[in-house]
Amino acid sequence: MSDLDVPLRPKRKKVWVDYFIHFRWIVVIFVVLPISFTLYFLTYLGDVRSEMKSFKQRQKEHDENVKKVVKRLKQRNPEKDGLVCTARKPWIAVGMRNVDYKRARHFEVDLSAFRNILEIDKERMIAKVEPLVNMGQITRVTVPMNLALAVVAELDDLTVGGLINGYGIEGSSHIYGLFSDTVVAYEIVLADGRVVRATRDNEYSDLFYAIPWSQGTLGLLVSAEIKLIHIKEYMKLTYQPVVGNLKEVAQAYIDSFAPRDGDQDNPEKVPDFVETMLYNPTEAVCMTGKYASKEEAKKKGNVINNIGWWFKPWFYQYAQTALKRGKFVEYIPTREYYHRHTRCLYWEGKLILPFGDQFWFRFLLGWLMPPKVALLKATQGEAIRNYYHENHVIQDMLVPLYKVGDALEWVHREMEVYPIWLCPHRIYKLPVKPQIYPEPGFELQRRQGDTQYAQMYTDIGVYYAPGPILRGEAFDGAEAVRKLENWLIENNGFQPQYAVSELSEKNFWRMFDAELYEQARKKYGAVGTFMSVYYKSKKGRKTEKEVQEAEQAHLETAYAEVDQPMD
Repeated sequence: MSDLDVPLRPKRKKVWVDYFIHFRWIVVIFVVLPISFTLYFLTYLGDVRSEMKSFKQRQKEHDENVKKVVKRLKQRNPEKDGLVCTARKPWIAVGMRNVDYKRARHFEVDLSAFRNILEIDKERMIAKVEPLVNMGQITRVTVPMNLALAVVAELDDLTVGGLINGYGIEGSSHIYGLFSDTVVAYEIVLADGRVVRATRDNEYSDLFYAIPWSQGTLGLLVSAEIKLIHIKEYMKLTYQPVVGNLKEVAQAYIDSFAPRDGDQDNPEKVPDFVETMLYNPTEAVCMTGKYASKEEAKKKGNVINNIGWWFKPWFYQYAQTALKRGKFVEYIPTREYYHRHTRCLYWEGKLILPFGDQFWFRFLLGWLMPPKVALLKATQGEAIRNYYHENHVIQDMLVPLYKVGDALEWVHREMEVYPIWLCPHRIYKLPVKPQIYPEPGFELQRRQGDTQYAQMYTDIGVYYAPGPILRGEAFDGAEAVRKLENWLIENNGFQPQYAVSELSEKNFWRMFDAELYEQARKKYGAVGTFMSVYYKSKKGRKTEKEVQEAEQAHLETAYAEVDQPMD
């Protein structure tokens, strides 16, 4: 293990961007935070106005908006117009992946009206929502009913469409899988303007399984029906400190939610929520949660912690106190627990506002937090964006649970980023093979956390400036990402596509499985209409010529297959 006080690499020369980043808090406080707060408030008013409408009215407006999308698609001339993409501005996306694909010539379709909760069906236990509904919006409606989505991603601004077409996880994913695994049906507008409803067992089941991780390249998502679960008013949260080397910390994390006897589906042995945060190579805090009633939480002697108040300590720092306090238990209001990482953006807030965690700032200006990620991106030019790509890491590594110790040692050796977030999730064995899939034969190994129908993976969230950068040393961010991606490929892991990627097209399809995705693109007319997922995720500028040539190659392949004589 490296001595963090001893430079491991040559010193890095400072450039003008270093100084701008150092004083970026001025722009954040006086520009980004006030505008963010205003936008949050206006969005809230819009949500309240929508909730006051009847289901029939909302559904009628939805149907009218879908017709507009269909009409717009049918206006496209494939010979003259570019590939289809949404009209949303590039900087609005929450992820760090660049969206330079929109700089190539494109045909825009406006989906901005699709931000309504259409129905909460308590009988079917289904929430029917439009793609721009975000997590804060839906928990505000469902939690007072003692209902919630089975997987509620932590940050308020994350949208249903992004979590379905991309990647979504939460502390309940060790039970329910990723966000897309909890979807019951998709309403999709296909390239030819047809509106279809795809489910697991109808005629569009292949499309249903191909949509997750497709980045909107198979069609335009206009609504989704998502599984609801019953919840209680509070989360009983246990903080368990762990001290040891990285392999020992990894095993403690696994033991916190995966019974060693393999009884992974027993609710008496498996918590409702799980996460672990590593603060350095030898110290971590494992947190496990169980839903609890209001009556239980308010019993004499129990501690209730309203972590959602603006002046409260940032959650990751508060959890760290368990390293000194020892194991402790408290009750947190459920909705506040769901969004525990929103105010400080996990721990990225410390880099954005170095003094944002101080009591005086939290008390005076904490109510303005968090800054909207979209506005942070809007206030940075290309030089600053490239600076972050080279000197900052925002990556999630999805690895088989039994390899989490190896992955942590790799991250420490190559990047030395702390804190690190750990969150487990299932990858299901499905009747088809989508882009991400469990290891072949996993069900025969009977490893800790696995079941016959799903392999347990874990998300290793690596979000912060690497140790060498913090020490003023040289660090090659692009090379570090290339090594990370190669390690994932070699270890049956996956990298969410929101992140900056250095993958070549060949290696992209070594990481992900292309067969079902490409079949769906050809079958449903997406080739030549929507950009392929690799080109949408690819780092760097995408020229019209580059993208069109790539799409034409796919088209020619598709036509060749169609023209082949039948046996």
